[in-house]
Amino acid sequence: MTLRRAGLCILLSVTLSPLIRAQNAQTGETPASTPSVASSTAAPAASVPTGPVVPAGPSLTKAVNFYRKGDYSKASDEYNAVIAADPNSPVAFAGLARVYLKQVKLADALAAANKSVALAPTNPLGHIALGEVYFRSGKIAEAEAEFVPIIKSGQAYARAYLGEARVSRASSFYKQAKRMIDVAHSIDSSDPDIADFWMSEQSLADRITALKDELAHSTTSDPKEKAELEQSLAFLIDANSRHSSCQLVSSAKSVETPFVMLVYDPQTYRGFGLKVEINGTSSKLMLDTGATGILIGRKVAEKAGVTRVAASTISGVGDRGDQSGYVGHVDSIRVAGLEFRDCYVDVSDRKTTVDDDGLIGADLFHHFLVDLDFSARKLRLSELPPRPDETMPTTSPDPQPALQLHDRYVAPEMRSYTPLYRFGHNLLIPTRLNTSVTSLFLIDSGSTFNMISPSAARGVTKVGSDSDTIVKGLNGSVKNVYRADQATLTFGHLKQQNQDIIAFDTSSISNSIGTEVSGIIGITTLGLLDVKIDYRDGLVDFTFDSQKWCQGKCR
Repeated sequence: MTLRRAGLCILLSVTLSPLIRAQNAQTGETPASTPSVASSTAAPAASVPTGPVVPAGPSLTKAVNFYRKGDYSKASDEYNAVIAADPNSPVAFAGLARVYLKQVKLADALAAANKSVALAPTNPLGHIALGEVYFRSGKIAEAEAEFVPIIKSGQAYARAYLGEARVSRASSFYKQAKRMIDVAHSIDSSDPDIADFWMSEQSLADRITALKDELAHSTTSDPKEKAELEQSLAFLIDANSRHSSCQLVSSAKSVETPFVMLVYDPQTYRGFGLKVEINGTSSKLMLDTGATGILIGRKVAEKAGVTRVAASTISGVGDRGDQSGYVGHVDSIRVAGLEFRDCYVDVSDRKTTVDDDGLIGADLFHHFLVDLDFSARKLRLSELPPRPDETMPTTSPDPQPALQLHDRYVAPEMRSYTPLYRFGHNLLIPTRLNTSVTSLFLIDSGSTFNMISPSAARGVTKVGSDSDTIVKGLNGSVKNVYRADQATLTFGHLKQQNQDIIAFDTSSISNSIGTEVSGIIGITTLGLLDVKIDYRDGLVDFTFDSQKWCQGKCR
């Protein structure tokens, strides 16, 4: 995103990867039967009853069917009809909460879920719905506290297992997430959200078959949705034909390289970049922890001879809607003394991407411990510590490869690191606002300034409109920009006071990720730090050299 004020230009980019569809739906259910789970981290029983979950009553059945078909307006009508006839129906309120979540009415969803729990405190349906609302609201620990007791009680509510699968994946417990979604799928494979999550764990060949079947039987009248399915299918077919993607072919165990300073003028920098060769074509790409892989403009792609694979759209901040582009294939990417072969890149139809050749996500280096020493203006990569069951450090190109799933491992030398929530490439760190409220903030080196959502800011300080500030992203300008009076951010082991912090609506980021993102920690703060990221285990460490920066003035 670019933000222009008093001649300055600040970059903030967020999500790319348009071919990955994040489904976060919720449906009502009744228990099928009772598998046994000893704890939230224990494997479920080998024998889990299967079969469709049938809600009680024809009106509830109609509501669930409308919901599962994506007709949320009619689902809402049916649930409200049930409530009109029986104001004390916890099942209807739980279902209505899930509809409101789909409609991004978080306050209404929370009220409905709380009503369901109040009407029937021992009924798991209300607690599951409340857990789903908590998850979407960025309260991941609170969400897990709703799901785990139901699982440990041995009751087979599929959506409790789905909820725990989502929490586990976000927390880098990939093996546990697979166990949970397998149980959920065995209980209710007809739930589209469970089916989508479960399918994301399957082979490319199986996903291709499922997509072809979905397209063949699709009844959608939305041309955009159909186009996205077709684009996804084209991409998966190409990926399956190559049998590998973005393999690191260099044998280096560690790397150190200087950042390229990206500047507006000799006195003002706007970010940190890396020199990158794409098929031998040189470029300078901004290093962006809020992006994934590589995004380049059309001009660079044409010069590098990028092979077009599938049409796509590129999502980011801004009010002009998604921009067009495509996923392309390149033979070689060279950066920081490393070479990656047989890779996919995102290409914008624009010649450049927000004043740059493009962006490179730090997750490209997830094979390593990624040390972004912004204070020293250097990138360092080193081996990750081996897990207890490994004799050598892992250099797997995938943090959760098929048949090699692992749960988070905190090595002794990383006990001081802070666990974070990982949603794909997005790294969210629990951040306390002022003295009490804890929310999730995106670690984004593509944003020069720290930023906060107006709703989060209003909970801790005064917020006013700012018509003089222009915020621009990959998808144009943001219409409404605000200023928060004061917000002290506490994350990791650090605390920073922010006066007059920029505020704008972060709902597009939150909706894309599937949980509430209340703000962004940008390069204004990150640029003073040495930031170490373990993508494999979802850990981060921030180090601030007070002697270097404070000169006796820090408190």
